[in-house]
Amino acid sequence: MTKFMDVHSGFAGATAEQLREAHERDLAIEGSEGVHFEHAWFDPESGKVFCLSSGPSKEAVQRVHERAGHPTTEIYEVPIELE
Repeated sequence: MTKFMDVHSGFAGATAEQLREAHERDLAIEGSEGVHFEHAWFDPESGKVFCLSSGPSKEAVQRVHERAGHPTTEIYEVPIELE
């Protein structure tokens, strides 16, 4: 599976609980697109959310986010991973 990092803007003022709810909406439907959301990070000051996922395509990740109610077009394939 390919890994993807996506960025959402517009979450300024959101709480950790609101982020958790948004992430749970992704998790509830991710399987229908063959996507798995692995982790999410939140910067409340900038209002940006960063999501790491794996899946078959950028478009599949985008569809899950759209259906979950927080679309983004800023999705990057990350083919090289260092540990």
